[in-house]
Amino acid sequence: MKKQKRDMHERAFARGYRAGVERRSKDLAPPGANREDWLAGWRTGRSDNWDGYTGVSGIHRMVV
Repeated sequence: MKKQKRDMHERAFARGYRAGVERRSKDLAPPGANREDWLAGWRTGRSDNWDGYTGVSGIHRMVV
């Protein structure tokens, strides 16, 4: 089994980060245990978006 499938907290953070960079609403956060990790990623992604880390300039900051 791949690591990304085992570590659900890191995966939720990465998905939240992508949603934040793409300027999606935080209302899309999943309910349940991973919500806090998703929201932490969303906040980081929104911050990076506001700082101008979008497109090619922000690809190195993207969590994979």
